[in-house]
Amino acid sequence: MEIGSKIRDIRKRKNITIAQMSEQIGLSKGFISNIENDNTSPSLNTLQAIATFLDVPLPYLLLEKKQHMKVVRKDERVYTTFNDIKIEHLTSRSGLRMMHVEVPPGASTGEAIAHEGEESHLVLKGTVLAEQGEDSIIAKEGDSFSWNASVPHFVKNIGEEEAILLIAVHSEDNRL
Repeated sequence: MEIGSKIRDIRKRKNITIAQMSEQIGLSKGFISNIENDNTSPSLNTLQAIATFLDVPLPYLLLEKKQHMKVVRKDERVYTTFNDIKIEHLTSRSGLRMMHVEVPPGASTGEAIAHEGEESHLVLKGTVLAEQGEDSIIAKEGDSFSWNASVPHFVKNIGEEEAILLIAVHSEDNRL
């Protein structure tokens, strides 16, 4: 974990000198320098004092780089198709993904499928049939549904116009 370099970056971005930080927190300049250069591991109390002084939440200092915010610009989104269904991938974070899905009339996900994770669907437009195991519903614009994806499930556009869904999938399996 590179806590020290994160502290240094925040301090510099806020135009704060090590001397100012030292004076306000009550730590020596040398100790702060050692923290920023990852030469020493500060206690949680010291980290809390630094976080408070820098006006950042303590958990932010403890995040690993891969846990920081990920941004996918509109022109950088990935598009895929599956059974005539157009899928626009809105996020790039593994574990939690969000998709904008366009389903033509009559199109479906095909046979009921099962995979690891949880899914939440919001119908933005149209009418879909959603089935999971023995349960089935007809969902219209504004309706939402969710399920444990390890039970076989299926979605089909049963309306006469294109259906658009916003789908969030939480799974540790990045292949989905």
